[in-house]
Amino acid sequence: MTETAPKRPEFRNINAFTDLPTYRLPPAGWVSILHRISGAVMFLLLPLIIWMFDTSVSSEISFAKFKYAFNVGLGFVPGWFMKLVALALIWAYLHHLIAGIRHIYMDVQHAVSKEFGRSSALATLGLSIALTLVLGAKLFGLY
Repeated sequence: MTETAPKRPEFRNINAFTDLPTYRLPPAGWVSILHRISGAVMFLLLPLIIWMFDTSVSSEISFAKFKYAFNVGLGFVPGWFMKLVALALIWAYLHHLIAGIRHIYMDVQHAVSKEFGRSSALATLGLSIALTLVLGAKLFGLY
């Protein structure tokens, strides 16, 4: 006596136009994708990071140029855009750091469960966004 299980649907080809817009990615998937994006943003903007660090610590004159670039602008780039790029870097660093700590914790504690993955992913997203908002408010002079 053999029982046959109900036949499950087979998906061999995914249509990007019909299937992907309706697919709901879990929070852990968003954290994974954003972890990669934040790493790429930090890598691509590394020359800007080095310039900002060098300009801010070289001398008082170079620090004054640095402040001028963020307040008024630098050539054709307005100051608000420089602050926006700096805010993107702040988010990238914070998200990458928090997601990395999450991954290390999961590796060390062997905390691999669906519930913990969801809750830690939501905590990662919430914490990185909250810290970015706090530091962004400071960057834009709200306090």
